[in-house]
Amino acid sequence: MQRRALFALPFLLPPLTALAQQASLSDRDRADLARAEAWMNALQSLKARFLQIGQNGGSAEGTGWIVRPGRMRFEYDPPEPLLLIASHGQFFYFDKQLRQATTVPLAATPLGILLSDNLRFSGDITVTRVERASGLLGITLFRTGRAAEGRLTLIFSDQPMELKQWAVVDAQGQETRVSLYQPEYGGRFPSSLFEFNDPRFREQLGIP
Repeated sequence: MQRRALFALPFLLPPLTALAQQASLSDRDRADLARAEAWMNALQSLKARFLQIGQNGGSAEGTGWIVRPGRMRFEYDPPEPLLLIASHGQFFYFDKQLRQATTVPLAATPLGILLSDNLRFSGDITVTRVERASGLLGITLFRTGRAAEGRLTLIFSDQPMELKQWAVVDAQGQETRVSLYQPEYGGRFPSSLFEFNDPRFREQLGIP
């Protein structure tokens, strides 16, 4: 029951709009942005279970690892065949069933903002919305001058401050929401967890 409630709360926030413009920030907004910045920049590593919900309502679960800056691994539970790895400035998507791999620059996706070093909600980042509802804080943003690449909304619990969910709207306007639960902070993970050149990938792709 607690887990279902956690996933329901972020959807109380108003839906994302197609507008991408600089928000008019109040003193309270700036204070909350500073708190969120401080929490994100103090985050070194995280392991958590996740629930992903797509634009069409389809869902998938799995285990995610984040090491800031720049590294992420999302391993989906069967029967979902996907694996996502971020490292070395790239996002690597691997479909185990189709044996297909896709690589895109980390800087070309809004989710790369989450993994950036010394995150600041100003300058290279434009904040379009700061919202509060049911003890949650939502911050919608995009890379300054690159709104067409998509938008990212980070959703934090307010007391205590903790990242609970993010929503990505991509360049095609498709929204994906990821909720985190059972988080474990401060772990040390082997660097191989975030490498693209795992021999298993090469074998499944048929690369000698």
